[in-house]
Amino acid sequence: MFLNLRRKYYFPESVIGRLFIDEHFECYTLEDVERGTKVLGKTAIPRGTYTVILDYSNRFKRIMPHILEVPGFTGIRIHPGNTAEDTEGCILVGSAKGEGVIYNSRIAFNRLLAKMEMAEGLSETIIILIEKEEMENAQRDDESDSIGN
Repeated sequence: MFLNLRRKYYFPESVIGRLFIDEHFECYTLEDVERGTKVLGKTAIPRGTYTVILDYSNRFKRIMPHILEVPGFTGIRIHPGNTAEDTEGCILVGSAKGEGVIYNSRIAFNRLLAKMEMAEGLSETIIILIEKEEMENAQRDDESDSIGN
């Protein structure tokens, strides 16, 4: 399974992106802002390609997506949440977005987790590419965002 997180909307405390599964729009994301120097609990993970596994989170007391081998970070998860206050470097997901906020995060998370569990059940490796969205593609893709693929 190939996940592509394209960071697109930048705010003072957060960045909202769009998450695609195999080039199909899945949901919106919210992360802390990108910084040149890491600020504990307030910095988005570096752009790049990472492996994602599903494993048990002691914090959330359930199986969660875990992003591996992020330089300078540990315990990075994809999980529900709505604002920068809900993340400490993790990726939040939601089915709608507003000004520095995402909505319906539990619904979006459960839908995404089910797809990831299916991929894992088929022994697929889950990879996530995190990048800044190019404006040319962003304008064209805005018209094709539709939740519920």
